Amino acid sequence: MKFAEHLGAHITPEWRKQYIQYELMKEMLYDAQEQAPSPDVTDYSSIQRYFARFQETFFQFCDKELAKINTFFLEKLSEANRKCASLKAELQVFLNHHQQHHQRHAELRHHRSVANIQLFKDKEVKGQVVLSMRKLHDLKLAFSEFYLSLVLLQNYQTLNFTGFRKILKKHDKMMQTTHGAEWRQAHMETSSFYTNKEVDHLLKDVEQSVTSELEGGDRSRAMKRLRNLPWTNFKTGLFSGMFLILFVVLIVSGIFIDRSKDWEPAHQMYRGTFLVIFDLFLLGVNTYGWRSSGVNHVLILEIDPRNHLSHGQILELASFLGVVWALSVLSYLYSEFLGIPPMAMPLVFVAFLIIVLIIPFNFFYYRARMWLLRILWRIFTAPYNHVGFADFWLADQLNSLVTVLLDFEFLICYYAFEVEWLGDNSKFVLDFPLLLITGQ
Repeated sequence: MKFAEHLGAHITPEWRKQYIQYELMKEMLYDAQEQAPSPDVTDYSSIQRYFARFQETFFQFCDKELAKINTFFLEKLSEANRKCASLKAELQVFLNHHQQHHQRHAELRHHRSVANIQLFKDKEVKGQVVLSMRKLHDLKLAFSEFYLSLVLLQNYQTLNFTGFRKILKKHDKMMQTTHGAEWRQAHMETSSFYTNKEVDHLLKDVEQSVTSELEGGDRSRAMKRLRNLPWTNFKTGLFSGMFLILFVVLIVSGIFIDRSKDWEPAHQMYRGTFLVIFDLFLLGVNTYGWRSSGVNHVLILEIDPRNHLSHGQILELASFLGVVWALSVLSYLYSEFLGIPPMAMPLVFVAFLIIVLIIPFNFFYYRARMWLLRILWRIFTAPYNHVGFADFWLADQLNSLVTVLLDFEFLICYYAFEVEWLGDNSKFVLDFPLLLITGQ
């Protein structure tokens, strides 16, 4: 693999503009060689002056790139040091609190009666244990994320050093000179981003802290936690593969299953929910595009930068909901074989989506769900509340989902007035609302 391809594959997308412009520098070399005066029509001194001017321009560009990389690296290193100090302070507070809790519990066990101790366990100790376990989990996650950010910064150092080394080597080879190697020794090998080893020390410090304080001295377990990539990509691929298989099964079932019954109501209900899931999938693709292009959508959409969904998490969520949607459709198609009311399945799936969205417990992307509900509330009460860009953006998305809103209206009216739960004998029909919905 050529280095330009390697660089493009391993850069951190948010830092794209802060890396060495390797391709541009390579183009400068090739252009200089192609545009050089021909020895047949130009004297040697003119050719020397041409290459001298080019090398002056080229090394000025190298100086500019080196200054950019040094500045960015030192900024990120300063952020890393502040983050490390903050995490270690939080860790110390947690350890002190944990130690005080154990001391207090030991004193209570010594001074209180057995009955009082049991009451204390039931009310206070269990609550403290739950809070401690949650804090411990949050600390482990924070250290893991910080460790990953340090690895990215270390990778930034390596890629830029390799880029300079290769482009200067190419310069010397094409220009038949040693000026590139001399510039590298004089400037790059004395620069901060190359000589500074604080990132390595921070990595070792994090490894030691996690091993000794959070994992009870188990280094292999600590390194497994720190170095393991999130399961998001794996789960996204797993759910996507399951959805594709289930979708093929749906198509085959739709072709061969008995089509004598009316599928139109279920079709409208499942169409709306599928469009919501598909829109969520496209949002994940958009988020990846924004991230790759350096667009700070977290700031623009007023999202808490400490708690936001990455493109991988959005795609994982969309693929998971796609699997549940496909299973619900299959349950509807094979309801007679399963012995369940056919029209119960669309309602159960929609109810599942609504419950997952509004349930007030801290799981299944709780903060993202609360952000969405807050924005929806501001949209629905727009005449009475201040609205921002995020409100306009989501309202525009809803304008594009008119079909979904109409299908949701159909679902409400259908289950209110014409629901067929157990068969034709239990069918209750009120024609007027359906006439309003269908326009017939």
